[in-house]
Amino acid sequence: MKLLVDTHVLLWWLGGADELAESAANAIADPGNLVAVSAASLWEISIKRSLGKLRVEGELHEAVVSGGFEPLPISLEHADAAGQLPPHHRDPFDRMLVAQAQSEGLTVVTRDLAFADYEIPLLTA
Repeated sequence: MKLLVDTHVLLWWLGGADELAESAANAIADPGNLVAVSAASLWEISIKRSLGKLRVEGELHEAVVSGGFEPLPISLEHADAAGQLPPHHRDPFDRMLVAQAQSEGLTVVTRDLAFADYEIPLLTA
């Protein structure tokens, strides 16, 4: 399985995964699965940290790599696709995750119900 974790799922995982559904935690922990983290998620967390809306200790990029996640850069194709999505979701970071999931054939791990309006596979977190 090829997964893309939503930003809140990444934060929960790094915080101990207590809030995740068992099926999502098992899928993320399965070494047979590719589990990607988008550059958009780190960008979102970094912005919220700088605004004082989120407290996260340490270097996130190091935690992602050392945690066995696959970094997913934002490509020009992703950016173009995100801009062409129907406006089901107004959050630009989540729209990028949708575009990346569509382009790369990834299942998004999330609790955000707005993702269901897009034609992508989901795994409930």
